[in-house]
Amino acid sequence: MSYNSIHNYNNIYNFYMTTYAPKSSTPYDSHKKSELRSVYNSIVKMNKEAPLYILDTSRESCSFAVGMKENARELRNTIASLGGVDEDELLNKKAAYSSNENIASASYIGTPADSANAPSIEVEVRSLASQQVNMGKYLPSDEPIALPASTYSFDLNIDELNYEFQFSIKPEDTNRSVQERLTRLINNANIGISSQILTDDDNNSCLRLESNVTGLKDTKPHIFHVTDNKTSKTSGAVDYLGLDYVASPATNARYLVNGTEYTSPSNHVTVDRVYELTLNGVSSEDGETASIGLKTDVESLTENINTLVRGYNSFLRAAAEYGDTHPKSNRIVHDLGSITRTYADGLTSAGLNLNLDGTLEIDTDAVQQTAMGDDAKKAFSSIMDFTRSLVRKSNQISLDPMNYVNNVIVAYKNPGKNFATPYITSAYSGMMFNSYC
Repeated sequence: MSYNSIHNYNNIYNFYMTTYAPKSSTPYDSHKKSELRSVYNSIVKMNKEAPLYILDTSRESCSFAVGMKENARELRNTIASLGGVDEDELLNKKAAYSSNENIASASYIGTPADSANAPSIEVEVRSLASQQVNMGKYLPSDEPIALPASTYSFDLNIDELNYEFQFSIKPEDTNRSVQERLTRLINNANIGISSQILTDDDNNSCLRLESNVTGLKDTKPHIFHVTDNKTSKTSGAVDYLGLDYVASPATNARYLVNGTEYTSPSNHVTVDRVYELTLNGVSSEDGETASIGLKTDVESLTENINTLVRGYNSFLRAAAEYGDTHPKSNRIVHDLGSITRTYADGLTSAGLNLNLDGTLEIDTDAVQQTAMGDDAKKAFSSIMDFTRSLVRKSNQISLDPMNYVNNVIVAYKNPGKNFATPYITSAYSGMMFNSYC
């Protein structure tokens, strides 16, 4: 019973992450106790006078509520990544440059206060980190599989976890049909390995298994290993299909920073907690390097505003997509439009133009010209106020996404004589458990 419960919770979490949540995880998703206490107090205050309503628990409403909450979180994290959400830090993040993006690209991960002492560095890449690739045997696609009909299984070990895959072979199965069955089985398991079928000119097909991560850790010889030597069902499929053949072993990245060599299992590395590097290519034999440093204040501000505009437009479009199925989602679009129109004149003068569909468009030359002006701080005050309003709005949507779902109000509370109902806004969380409980 305990095992089944844990298995169900894993399925719930995986379903949530792959269906609703944006594919990102940032340091801004972790919080101090004081911040969590503030969130709780906000929920209590918000719901004390809130009316009672009947929830629309349809699958479409579940997707909308959870999806909008996660998109609001993504917008807030985007703004926070530009320096922070405090008034003195807003849009104050420094931006890094790379003189050779083909070798390495960079972003600044230090604090604004540390930027004055951030050094410039030279990066040379000797080799990139790579995935492990297993290539199966090429077999005639349309020929019957040369394995007896039975229930087969094999073990796949990855990250010190062992997964057993079971599948049936029927007399009418061909090599291709079994390969397709295994491809679906492995991909749907979502354990960090991708499977696909390759076909040659003679209509022979094989399975290709590739790890999602790169590099080797703790001197291990491989990322994953496939075997059916001690499996619980019939063995023989691994040898027949060739699933255990490592065609391309995983390798670690080798790179030099200011002449000192380092290795990493990933192509994403950090340097002195100041720069985050993405290794993109190998340097030429003559020691070609990429110079990494900080952009000027004007360039950094322009890049921050560009990121802000992309985050705003992405959130606006995500809300607009639900307009036909969830009319109340238009309230989010309307609320965002009201915020933008409030600061429209100031945004335009600073270099941000409002399009007819509500999205923003940046005039880079105008932004840079404004930033270099004598009164730049005053000129950008509208952008700062606009950004603070977006933070407040994203927090509101995150706290109560159900406010934008098509619910039916059944009763209003008696003002001033109510008990707090802090869990009403968490109704959407139960939606993730639908069909599991």
